[in-house]
Amino acid sequence: MEETRAKLIRAAREAFATKGYAAASMDELTAEAGLTRGALYHNFGGKQGLMQAVVDQIDQEMVERMLAAQARAASRWEGLLEEGVAYIEMALEPEVQRIMLLDGPAVLGDPSQWPNQNACLLRTTQTIQALIDEGTVKPVDAEAAARLINGAALNAALWIAAAEEPHAVLPKAVEAFRQLATGLLKAEG
Repeated sequence: MEETRAKLIRAAREAFATKGYAAASMDELTAEAGLTRGALYHNFGGKQGLMQAVVDQIDQEMVERMLAAQARAASRWEGLLEEGVAYIEMALEPEVQRIMLLDGPAVLGDPSQWPNQNACLLRTTQTIQALIDEGTVKPVDAEAAARLINGAALNAALWIAAAEEPHAVLPKAVEAFRQLATGLLKAEG
């Protein structure tokens, strides 16, 4: 069963990235995986369920990359920024653009409400609380700050994905994200 699911996800990921969700044919997709439409319905309930599985897989890969960016940073504060910037930069990748930022929200609804976002929000909230506790960040509600930081990164990524010139938008989005986040820093002295 896991092998069947993996084949379908792999074929769907390719089809959704190259053709888009709407143009991806379920018959072509299942044929590409060497399976039947019945296997798709049995494992995912339909095309939308398969899209959710593809989004979940890509999201996990994105989280791993964001955590790696955070781990390379010199400080917890820099790690928070680098994690957000890594997310924003991924918006240049065609697969992330198409599946996660354009078709995903159209098919699955508001990304900030996706179940996998709860873990991300919790992690960001905990990081901000630790930064408050160590005196790096002003005393502010950590969850509110986390929601705004994550929302800024998401909206920057959505802007890049929808832009006619995504590479021109990226540096503007990253700079604005960094400036907004810096407003949380406690003043020296």
